[in-house]
Amino acid sequence: MPTTLPTHFPTVDQVGVVERAARFTTRSIKTAAKMQGLRMVLSMIDLTTLEGMDTAGKVKHLCYKARHLHDRVEGLPTVAAVCVYPNFVGLAKQKVNGSGIKIASVATAFPSGNSSLELKLNDVRMAVDHGADEIDMVISRGRFHAGDTLYVFEEIAAVKEACGKARLKVILETGELGTLDNVRKASDMAIAAGADFIKTSTGKIKPAATMPATLVMLEAIRDHYFATGKMVGMKPAGGISKSKLALHYLIMVKETLGMAWLDNHWFRFGASSLANDVLMQFVKQQTGAYQSADYFSLD
Repeated sequence: MPTTLPTHFPTVDQVGVVERAARFTTRSIKTAAKMQGLRMVLSMIDLTTLEGMDTAGKVKHLCYKARHLHDRVEGLPTVAAVCVYPNFVGLAKQKVNGSGIKIASVATAFPSGNSSLELKLNDVRMAVDHGADEIDMVISRGRFHAGDTLYVFEEIAAVKEACGKARLKVILETGELGTLDNVRKASDMAIAAGADFIKTSTGKIKPAATMPATLVMLEAIRDHYFATGKMVGMKPAGGISKSKLALHYLIMVKETLGMAWLDNHWFRFGASSLANDVLMQFVKQQTGAYQSADYFSLD
């Protein structure tokens, strides 16, 4: 486990990043390549329910959908994971048993991150004890903006240790970081502190995931890989609801990091509504006509 905070953080050419990110949206993917890409997108989705009104019934429904995305279309992959609050982890684990679908759980006072470290670690341990395969933590943005970067770094390292064998996704909440320089700094800190994934957003504020912020995070992952040979995963979350946009993200990943990251062990989408849009594309390919959105469950 790392013990020191990085002392140097690269600056970001914001104009250049925005221009490069925009170029990925001009790419066109057709026919067989498109369907292959959409199959990949489905396999990378973390189906998520993180609402105050979540119930056991809603979690059961979400787990059923994770295993049966659209039974009328044969050969579809399952999603990568189901993401729930810690108190629903045990139920979700039971409902996806034997499917290969992971159970992820948010922790550390999600989504604000405003709580004591002791309570945050207890939150993590609760989720792991109930069977979570992955933990999605939020960094303390207030501490980050106050310049207490050592605290943020050590907090991530402590959460990583509390995860045990569970993989850790560190949510930067890029929409609250203010600048792409801060996005790069937070990315480098999280990676150095032991993050298995870095993630853009909680999905609770706007802007959530953006292509420029994601590109900066991918470049941090790339530079870490070049320096150490160690891969780190990436998860853009929030605001990615259309198939075409998801394919543009995959192009950006491939051209920034390479083919090895085009696998749900290393790349995820935190975007439950995306699944239905992708399913509509598969039905269109199969039948020649789009089905109404009413034919697909909301979660």
